[in-house]
Amino acid sequence: MIDEKVAQLIGDLEEEDVLEIIEDFVASSPSEEDSKKVLAACQKGMAIVGDRFEKGEYFVGDLIFAGELLTESIDLLKPVLGSSQSERVGKIVLATVRGDLHDIGKNIFKTMAEAAGFQVIDLGIDQSEEMIVEKIRDENPDILGMSGILTLSLKSMKDTVEALKSAELRDSVKIIIGGNPVTKEASDDIGADAFTTNAAAGVKMCLDFLR
Repeated sequence: MIDEKVAQLIGDLEEEDVLEIIEDFVASSPSEEDSKKVLAACQKGMAIVGDRFEKGEYFVGDLIFAGELLTESIDLLKPVLGSSQSERVGKIVLATVRGDLHDIGKNIFKTMAEAAGFQVIDLGIDQSEEMIVEKIRDENPDILGMSGILTLSLKSMKDTVEALKSAELRDSVKIIIGGNPVTKEASDDIGADAFTTNAAAGVKMCLDFLR
């Protein structure tokens, strides 16, 4: 089965083999239904990558490479996916919070979330509470994702949640936070709905929010 093979090859980071198989598949004029199965296989492959990262078998560079491979694969599949691929599963506003300039984890999460069908509005790094609140008001997303690597970013996350409460927007959006200093205790203190230090797991949580 091509879908099982694609999932395994993406999980193994075999770029040339993945792209060759998908190019041949697209050239065979497949049905939209079969194309969706291959798209799902690409996402399954990313789940394999995420699991291997969690076990310490893969590193950050592997995650970035896998994200780029996934983007290439989806671009190849777009012509045979039909119009339904443009139907998004949900909208995420994503930001590295005030005082923090790190974005590798955020960028990996963004790539994986887009591959899962989310529209992602990435505000970038060092985003103030006011800017995030303004975007939540303007964009009305399903989910707010906040990232930070520095310990001080936890206070910025908490301040952002408080600002959303003051603006009476907190109940309109699910909040997921991620980054090295994030723990369950920190997440509870901040008032987030979920936390993760793993991009693939974070995307699964976001999908669960919408179910």
